[in-house]
Amino acid sequence: MIRLDQQGGLWTVTIDRPDKANSLTAEMLEELVRIAREAQSARALILTGAGKVFSAGADLEAARAGLATSPLWEELSGAIAALPCLTVAALNGALAGGATGMALACDLRIAVPSAKFFYPVMKLGFLPQPSDPARMAALIGPARTKLILMGGQKITAEEAFAFGLVDRIVPPEDLEETARMLVADSCAADPEVARGIGRLCGKD
Repeated sequence: MIRLDQQGGLWTVTIDRPDKANSLTAEMLEELVRIAREAQSARALILTGAGKVFSAGADLEAARAGLATSPLWEELSGAIAALPCLTVAALNGALAGGATGMALACDLRIAVPSAKFFYPVMKLGFLPQPSDPARMAALIGPARTKLILMGGQKITAEEAFAFGLVDRIVPPEDLEETARMLVADSCAADPEVARGIGRLCGKD
């Protein structure tokens, strides 16, 4: 249910469970963590979903069993953020809850017009992943972060673009091509030069 396509230095990771809104089980999270940790040699990484939803977050039954508060979410976002290569979240639709952490951890985020952002942790009675509020606030500021995390607001793609939460809005049919275009120079560059520029831009 997690697909990995490697074409040269480009790694494309697809959450492929469209019949369940790409909701994630513990096994799927573990696979995503493994891939992110092994991607040190990648020139670029694209993270996307199959169908019309990026990810609804934790699978409902798994969430009831404790997955919603699992440390695996933080391990995943940390592993993505630590990658030296350029990372792009190609958001093919809505994302909710812990799945937001994956997108926040990427360097760039592009989204289709129908994408919506929803992180209802306070309503559900638990805290967000530890790093998510800080990453979100760095992108959109503390007030808008509170709007999402404390106000429980669903943010449209247009609002997300205006806030700075996503970098481009693209038609669904152009999403994959746009993501590949954004990473093309990084894939073609000297890896040490690309990593050096990344460090100058604030990558760990």
